[in-house]
Amino acid sequence: MLKNHWYAVEFGEEVTDTPHKTEVMGQHLVIYRDSHGTPVAQSDICIHRGGPLSGGKVKGDCIECPYHGWQYDPSGRCTVIPANREGLPIPKKARVDAYPCVERYGMIFVFLGDLAEADRPPIPDLSGEGLESVAAAEHSGMRSIRGEFAWNANFERVLENAVDIAHAPFVHAGSFGNPDSPEVEDYEVEERYDGEYLVEIAATVNLVAPAPSGVWALLSRGKERPPVRTRTAIFPPNLSMLEVNTPIGQIKIFTFIVPVDEHHSVSKWRMFRSFFTAPWAITLLRADKDSWRRTNKIFLEDQPTVEGQRPELVPFDLSAELHVKADALQLVYRRWRQAGLDKGWGFDEHIVSDPDSERVVRVIPSPARREHPELANAWVLKEVEAAEARRDVAPEQRTESAT
Repeated sequence: MLKNHWYAVEFGEEVTDTPHKTEVMGQHLVIYRDSHGTPVAQSDICIHRGGPLSGGKVKGDCIECPYHGWQYDPSGRCTVIPANREGLPIPKKARVDAYPCVERYGMIFVFLGDLAEADRPPIPDLSGEGLESVAAAEHSGMRSIRGEFAWNANFERVLENAVDIAHAPFVHAGSFGNPDSPEVEDYEVEERYDGEYLVEIAATVNLVAPAPSGVWALLSRGKERPPVRTRTAIFPPNLSMLEVNTPIGQIKIFTFIVPVDEHHSVSKWRMFRSFFTAPWAITLLRADKDSWRRTNKIFLEDQPTVEGQRPELVPFDLSAELHVKADALQLVYRRWRQAGLDKGWGFDEHIVSDPDSERVVRVIPSPARREHPELANAWVLKEVEAAEARRDVAPEQRTESAT
């Protein structure tokens, strides 16, 4: 797992002025909106007696702990200790880790790490993908629905599966995969950078679709079925995209894969389609329900294989799994991950809590820990220790192409 990146963790619609609890990379976070509607993300642990801030209330711009009423402002600094008599100073140690938080593309993004703002990798620019905002997409003629799917699997297995081109004829033979045409044409991996940071890994292929059924068969009757132009992409660290250009219109599915902990993840997805957008289609054809059902069916088809993969975690050593040319996109992702590990940004989710005791909680350090060196000794909760860079992958392996 890598810190020092922006992770999409929740739908914007789900975050209000009522504290919202979420778990990311083994961290318990509380997210809420302040008096201006701006999202705030903090560690969900009151440093007084460990009470869950998510069980409390938002008061103005602050969140109040439900246990003893301590209040923390958006920076994580405690501003109120009700039990103190008037005039008593609030200790410098009375602060929780607060993480940079923004709302973009209908999602809440949280920066989990301690880098200064100027040094942080950017949130990928998705404006060219038609996802400036959900409202803008719908105004341009796309219909939007959303959903989520829980996995008993590490998020990297889920993420790589989402962009795996070669599995469709076998895993999805009952929906969109064509078992009679399993070959994957040669494709180029597109890499897009924002400054020094890799922000998109993509590939475009033409797939032979299976014979249509149901309403799709009626709409396609008598028409020659050309190859389906399909584009898939990873926007590091936790977003995948699938674009399918069908004979009747375009489908785009953006999947924000939340890494809950080492062995659990949640796919929060938004699906856009350019057809069946009129009110009559939504009512008579139940187009939204059908789109949701078809999207969920894809996840259900993937689930047994993804959750059954061994090892459960994606190996660091490229030679631990055999690769072929069709795996080129995933290999670029694995090299991106290795680059982050080499920077010291990795940590193991299973040591978020002290492995030898249930008496210690560790948190991903927030930017304030670096920005205010005078507070070096003012943090109650211990930091998650960075994992050593994985040196079992030889440099030449990290850059070789799949063959």
